[in-house]
Amino acid sequence: MKKKNVIIIMIDGGRLDFATNSEVFTKLRNQSVFFSQSITYGPHTIAAMHAVFSGTYGTRTGTNSYYSTFKFKKDKFKTLTEYLNELNYYTHSDAINRLVIPKQGFDKHIVHDEENDDLLERHIDIIHEVNAMSKKHKNFFIYLHYSKIHTGIMNEVLKVYDNFSEDFFKNKKLNQKRYAKLFKGAENYLQGILNEIYQLGLNENSIILVMSDHGISVGEKLGERAYAAYCYDYTLRTFTYFIIPGIQSREITQQVRTIDIMPTLLDYLEIPLDNRYNTIDGVSLLPLIQGKSIPEFYAFSETGNPLREESPPEEPNVKSIRNSNWKLILNEYNNSKELYNLKLDPNENSNLYNTGEPIEDMLWEELNKIMKKHD
Repeated sequence: MKKKNVIIIMIDGGRLDFATNSEVFTKLRNQSVFFSQSITYGPHTIAAMHAVFSGTYGTRTGTNSYYSTFKFKKDKFKTLTEYLNELNYYTHSDAINRLVIPKQGFDKHIVHDEENDDLLERHIDIIHEVNAMSKKHKNFFIYLHYSKIHTGIMNEVLKVYDNFSEDFFKNKKLNQKRYAKLFKGAENYLQGILNEIYQLGLNENSIILVMSDHGISVGEKLGERAYAAYCYDYTLRTFTYFIIPGIQSREITQQVRTIDIMPTLLDYLEIPLDNRYNTIDGVSLLPLIQGKSIPEFYAFSETGNPLREESPPEEPNVKSIRNSNWKLILNEYNNSKELYNLKLDPNENSNLYNTGEPIEDMLWEELNKIMKKHD
């Protein structure tokens, strides 16, 4: 039986709360399996997307920071694209730069001009090009990177303010308005791409994933004007929507990790993991998609806080571990710790560390396990 095509549409910097309140994303939600508590490994694109493509945390793959794309252990970790390419999938990506995703396994790996390219027009052309190539190949894989939110934040926030600018943090409404305008562009783009996919009938023989890599600050916490400084939920919680032929739409509220995406796709496509490579950290979410149950796994995240420096550090210095109800944060740059009850305090304002909560020791144990798990 012919396998399904795979189309990934990645909305760089897409906030979960804006997606939840969007008409376009609500329509998508009604035709997909929506994971509403999907946690990224890294609140910046390079670490986040290498974890997605490898199904493994950057603590093990080597890609854990802005500077570590070339440290990715390609001899030890096989990427999603490599799996598909070996099965004669035609693989094509269009990304914001050559660093954000592993290049292994791509037949065509191109980069767009984030300032000037019309991404809707460009990506529709790519869909047509790849669809035509499928006559020569059994199937195709496309990765489409929508970067305009990132570009707007870069030009209007990163180049204007620093992480402690009073003008930014005192004007949260203005920040929200700025982000809403950028998100509207993402909505228009997504609607256009999905319309084209449906008009071509590709939804009938493709698994379509719409996802974000991380969120963006609108001024929630002093010290982070955009992303990648902290491990709070406004950047760690992402959106993940799977459109799968024959699978009923539903929302899954159980916590999952973006490292679970690769094993889920492989499981659905009945592609076994290659035992010549190291084991991965992610697990298949296919049972959840099919209405069954699996245990909830702890979600680990990390980033590098630049503090008042212009560039982030070479190694992560902020780490977090969480389940659906609780999160523990370790700030290695000043050795401070934070513990939050996410159900009662979703905005993470009341630090309960060292107040006697029984979950604290359990989370420490899990965090230490991951921090020591280097291959």
